[in-house]
Amino acid sequence: MENSHKAISDGTYEIVESLQQSPFDLIESIRANKRASLITEVKFSSPSLGQIRSMSDPVEIAKSMVRGGALGLSVLTQPYLFEGSPKYFMEIRKQLRIPMLMKDIIVDKIQIDAAKRIGADYMLLIQSLFDSGHLKEIDEFVEYGHKQGLKVLVESHTKEEFANSLKTDADIIGINNRNLDTLKIDINVTKNILEGHKKDRVVISESGIETPEDIIFLRKCGADAFLVGSSIMKSHDVEQSVRRLANAI
Repeated sequence: MENSHKAISDGTYEIVESLQQSPFDLIESIRANKRASLITEVKFSSPSLGQIRSMSDPVEIAKSMVRGGALGLSVLTQPYLFEGSPKYFMEIRKQLRIPMLMKDIIVDKIQIDAAKRIGADYMLLIQSLFDSGHLKEIDEFVEYGHKQGLKVLVESHTKEEFANSLKTDADIIGINNRNLDTLKIDINVTKNILEGHKKDRVVISESGIETPEDIIFLRKCGADAFLVGSSIMKSHDVEQSVRRLANAI
């Protein structure tokens, strides 16, 4: 949260341009897809891994992901720890019509306004920040996003957070296999959360997905789509890495 407030203070989200969103509906694409539905992530660094990939052309990386079969893109806009930027997002948006998620730690409506201007289709809210009291009124954030024409992905990590996220008007529910406090990853988190839970929306499993076997396992657990970042960004052949996972099902 501190880094988000710092980025706000630094003017990171002061965007002059106003870009168009994708004409395609990610949820419809996921439901109609016969292969594994991948949302691949453009990120060069993370708190857990440090630098994942040397800084290179984000547009070319994004194009390689789409050629490999990604249905959507998640692009980091948080400059601190993740080396993200709204600028990278806009460069990709201008070149590709694919649905895109602005991946950031949203703590203020200023960031939601920025998401609209950079052409994002989806914004991310982290349920734990609201459940812990760090932020208030998740419904207000969701409603504000919808008023801006954005769809909302609400991310959970525990059964309680998942149940709370289902009470919101989120368009998609994400299950993060990474514990944001310890940074430990366990893809069984998705399995444990979805066991015995009736889901009424598209559910995306996030973090720790590296192999076709991971995709098959998570699909059997009930995940509809898969957000994959680090394992693809570390790859020497981004397009082939995406294709390998997309063809898992």
